[in-house]
Amino acid sequence: MTDAQWAVIEPLLPRTHPRLGGRPPVHSRRLVVDTISYVLASGCAWRLVPRDLAPWATAYRVFAAWTADGTWQRVHDVLRGRVRERGGRCPQPSAAVLDSQSVKTCEGGERVGYDAGKRVRGRKRHVLVDTLGLVLGVAVSSASVQDRPGARRLLAGIRARFPRLGLVWVDGGYVNSKDATLVDWARRQENVEIVAVPRNADVAGFRVLPRR
Repeated sequence: MTDAQWAVIEPLLPRTHPRLGGRPPVHSRRLVVDTISYVLASGCAWRLVPRDLAPWATAYRVFAAWTADGTWQRVHDVLRGRVRERGGRCPQPSAAVLDSQSVKTCEGGERVGYDAGKRVRGRKRHVLVDTLGLVLGVAVSSASVQDRPGARRLLAGIRARFPRLGLVWVDGGYVNSKDATLVDWARRQENVEIVAVPRNADVAGFRVLPRR
């Protein structure tokens, strides 16, 4: 992490008050954050962290604690708001895009299922992003979970986090003539309008759609 990056991140991290006592930390917070970033970027096991970084047990303990108390979420929210401001936008989004992706997994557990439409056995990630592609929310489920139930889980309480959000674009899988309950639920419970952007049936293969 560069000095400029650390200057942005450091004030957002929790700091123990000196009056609380306890033994002073052996490793700097910057080194611990670099160690956590190394694991997340490389995908290596915690025990395989290089020796010139912080001990893996120390880094993992901090990572778990900051995950539980919402530190990472707060840091992400602040950085996303600053990126939006730099692009001339309001820190709080007013529109978003929702989609899902089924991915294979070799691990077992209750969240593993089969997506008959994509022919994938594994998990499904439901992702909500703003119009810049910056992540607003993520929910993980079994691949067998349909898009509409997954969307409800992701959108529940969304206006509490993003008061300006009033419009969400989706694909046709979320809204169809047989089941429009998601649209009614979102409007009634979250005061959010869901608008489907249909795919052009005359075009074969992948094509970027407006608003999506």
